[in-house]
Amino acid sequence: MGATFETIVFGVLAMFIIVMSVLTVTTGRIVRSATYLLFVLLGTAGLYFLLGYTFLGSVQIMVYAGGVVVLYVFSILLTSGAGDKAQKARRSRLFAGLVTSVAGAALVLFITMTHHFVPATGNEIPVETGINNIGRMMIGSGKYEYILPFEAVSIFLLACIVGALLIARKR
Repeated sequence: MGATFETIVFGVLAMFIIVMSVLTVTTGRIVRSATYLLFVLLGTAGLYFLLGYTFLGSVQIMVYAGGVVVLYVFSILLTSGAGDKAQKARRSRLFAGLVTSVAGAALVLFITMTHHFVPATGNEIPVETGINNIGRMMIGSGKYEYILPFEAVSIFLLACIVGALLIARKR
């Protein structure tokens, strides 16, 4: 019964993410697109919670879904009106998008069909990691310690957003 319920929840979350992803890229309104992106990120966090990765799900909500709120405030609401619409795409761009989508789907299908998946035995013992190890990994800059470079990139992106705001305000 438990596996069936988990399968149903996974299917609902997967369909939710697919629908919101399509709406994100097809809507003409910028604010609606960012809202749909927020729902996609929350659905992804739901998948992490379903898999039992509570820490990763929490990080998904705080960092990425919180990043969409920052996207709202800084880049959308301060630089453009809430009613701004995206321009209609030309046929050449639509064709290029279609070709790229088909090529990407073919690549994913090829990799999925040629990969030899190893079934899980269920005998794996989960490894608990202490808070000290997590702290060292978050602050570290060595191998498999990527939070410090991630923070450097986030500061760089924040500087880009502030620069974009200054340029937009001069107009």
